[in-house]
Parts: sequence; C-alpha cells; structure tokens
Amino acid sequence: MIAHIQGKIVEKFANSVIIDVHGVGYEVALSSINYDNLLLNDEVKVYTYHLVREQSEDLFGFTSLAEKKLFELLISVQGVGPKNAMAILSLAPAEEVRNAIANADAAFIAKASGIGKRSSERVIVDLKEKVGLPTHYGRTVEPQTQVTLPNDEALEALMALGFQLADATRALDGVDPNLPVEERIRLALKSRQ
Repeated sequence: MIAHIQGKIVEKFANSVIIDVHGVGYEVALSSINYDNLLLNDEVKVYTYHLVREQSEDLFGFTSLAEKKLFELLISVQGVGPKNAMAILSLAPAEEVRNAIANADAAFIAKASGIGKRSSERVIVDLKEKVGLPTHYGRTVEPQTQVTLPNDEALEALMALGFQLADATRALDGVDPNLPVEERIRLALKSRQ
C-alpha cells in the first residue's frame, strides 16, 4: 500500500494532480477543496488511499490523516464508492463534513454530486456513531461566525435529560450563549413546552 506521497506538484487537471517523487509521477485524485488549495510547483505531502481493482489502480489524496480516515469511513457505507466519497469531501473541509454527519444533517450530505436522499440517509445511519461527537452545532452558521462549543454544558445537560442532539440543538437555538448555564437550560426547556 502507498500510505503517503511527498513531492512536487508538476501538473493539475480535473481534480487530480501529478506529484513528482524523484522522477516518478503519481496521479492523485483530490477533493475539489484540496485541488483548489494546492498550486503547481508546491512541495506537498498527501496521505493516500490506494485502490486496486481488476482493471485499474487509483490513488486518492488527502491533506490530513483525519480526512483520509473519514474517506475510509465513507466508502465503508453500502452504495458509496470512492468517487461519491470524494464528492462528499468536496462539500466542505473534512471537519465540517464530520460535524454534518454527527449532527445527522442528511440534507447537507445530499448536496454532493451523485449522492441522493437515500444514500445520504444511509451515510448518517451508518456513520453517526462512528464519527464522534460534533464539535459545534447548527446548520446555517457561516464558518467565520461559527460557534465552536465542544463542552457546551447546557447542551450536555439537555442530552442528559433525554434530549437527542438535534432536539437539544433546536431547543438552544435562539437562547443567548452568554447567559449562565442554568438560565440557558431553563429557557430551552421553556421553549419546548
């Protein structure tokens, strides 16, 4: 297996690059986000997933090990092949995709090319428990203003009371995050009545 490639990007085309490693060029398929961020003549290290089939060998590249692991989880879902997984990873940075899965946001996953409603729901069902807890919640927040609340005590308290993550998130939507934890919980419970 080829675990990673380190070298210079000598060509770019159709979401793939050729990386020259001591005179040998490796063609590596990338998500559109990584493709846009890497420039010709950049010295790069990409983690790779080496897919061997009867009639072809393909390399899929990732700028982080976490992104590669998410790709491997995605292709473990029935009906999601490597190209579909790359389409999902092209929606947003890997952490955003992971959070969408953790938050059961099937509509976000369904935006990927070649992924329909049924496939996006299967991704959520199969991977929600495998991707870990979300580091933030909310679907319509822009990345620049996104609230990162990995230890939101109010959210955790609502979940301890039996709320599902999505329900707890909706209950806290519109509640000022600067209020004391007890007040946020009280207002969230009041909004659910």
